[in-house]
Amino acid sequence: MLSKLSIKNFALIDDVCVDFTSGLTSITGETGAGKSIILGALSLVLGKRADLNSIRNNALKCIIEAEFVLEKSKFLILFNKCELDFDTHTIIRRELLPSGKSRAFVNDTPVTLSQLHSISNHLVDIHSQHETFSLLSEAYQLEILDILAGNLVLSENYSEKLKDYKEVSETILELVYKKESASKELDYNTFLYDELVEANLKNANQDVLEETYSKLNNTEAIQETLKSVNGLLNEEQYGALNILKETRNLLVKLNTVSSDFGNLYERLNCVIIEMDDVSEEMINLSSSIEADPSLLNEINEKLQTIYKLQKKHTVATITQLLEIQTVLEEKIEITNNLDGKIKKLEIFQENLHKTLKALADKIHKKRLSVIPTLKNKLTNTLNDLGMPNATFKFELTSTTIFKNNGTDSLLLLFTANKGHNFGPLNKVASGGELSRIMLSFKAVIAQYKRLPTAIFDEIDSGVSGEIAYKMAEILKEMSLTMQIFVITHLPQLAAVGNQHIKIFKEDVNQITQTKLKTLTKEERITEIAEMIGGKNKSISAINQAKELLN
Repeated sequence: MLSKLSIKNFALIDDVCVDFTSGLTSITGETGAGKSIILGALSLVLGKRADLNSIRNNALKCIIEAEFVLEKSKFLILFNKCELDFDTHTIIRRELLPSGKSRAFVNDTPVTLSQLHSISNHLVDIHSQHETFSLLSEAYQLEILDILAGNLVLSENYSEKLKDYKEVSETILELVYKKESASKELDYNTFLYDELVEANLKNANQDVLEETYSKLNNTEAIQETLKSVNGLLNEEQYGALNILKETRNLLVKLNTVSSDFGNLYERLNCVIIEMDDVSEEMINLSSSIEADPSLLNEINEKLQTIYKLQKKHTVATITQLLEIQTVLEEKIEITNNLDGKIKKLEIFQENLHKTLKALADKIHKKRLSVIPTLKNKLTNTLNDLGMPNATFKFELTSTTIFKNNGTDSLLLLFTANKGHNFGPLNKVASGGELSRIMLSFKAVIAQYKRLPTAIFDEIDSGVSGEIAYKMAEILKEMSLTMQIFVITHLPQLAAVGNQHIKIFKEDVNQITQTKLKTLTKEERITEIAEMIGGKNKSISAINQAKELLN
């Protein structure tokens, strides 16, 4: 149960702190006094998105704390699942900073809004006028059936499988699109790849090929040049080598005259030896170079292929061509493997489809099974609320579409009077009737969904007289098994509470503030009398207030 609420620097509230009791707490106040502010503060501490405009004084942070008394047996597993320390007196704190940032804490441990929602969804059920209209939505109606049917585990399993199914389906679509795009390029990539493979470039050396081609292409010129040079060196009368050798013979004669000539002789002799080597090498080269038209043509074709590929792919080396070949091979392999990947995923998708269908069928059957019970409980409660002829019709059909809550389509039809046609709630139910219908649903849900606390904001809209008494009785009965808060304008509902809190405005230092006060018995008489007869309360109104409280 909610045992305490502390609010600082929020909207019109400067600093308030109120303790709550178990059972039923009535909250009253004039229109505009700030009842919605209290509800807003509580919604905020339970995980609602923060609004910087809610800060009363922008120079200070806003702090809202809610203390809950919890049973360890019911909440320990939840806290462990959220990786939070459990305490029987759990304090949830929400802070709004002037910078616009917000922080949340559970027992002084910082938490995300997702963690906070995971906890708070099991603590408090807030019913507002907006939620009355949510009763008109199919999703809310199906949720009610699931609560009665005990579909929580089934629904969680269904949601997990549906998530997997959507992810796999999306991946398949992406791969199919990728395959279609890749298929358009596959033929061309295959052509480019085959062309490079056919060129057999892995062991090719462009520099060596170009050099060999140059030699073979100039064989005759090379041989003629070598022959001419060799002739110049070895011509019998005027050959360079013969002249040098004659010169060396002359120097031999001077070698005995001075050692200086001996040095010249040695140097000249070295030149002759080197030139002999050059001459011999040229003879060997000349004999080794032979014309080979077939090899020349083969190398020429190889080089032309390389040049053509380099131009096509705008690169300058064989290494770069080989890199392109590797990239093309990978692209072709990926494209060819897509079919296999898609097939595997489609098998997985089909299995998920079967699992989802089985889970959806179980959910559908369990929903169908509780409809008679729900109809019976609703009509009995509405009978107590002055609608003896109210009748519901639940048209639940299973479709082939996997929706977030199953495959069911639900049409909830209603009639409040005998002999009248059934119709959707928003077409045939008045505002007062909708309030009573919503309370009936809540009363039924409370028997199955054991939340510690429920808050009803203006559940009495469009209700008065004897129906208000009946509504008070139902709320009182609900409060025997859970903590109930009712924000009301009706004296009948205000009087039924174990605790009565008044919300009012007060000017403090010329600044309007919203205040809360827990009323004593005498103050309750005065408050309820004013709700009956206005500010100028009569003796009759006071007596009626006393009677309501007794």
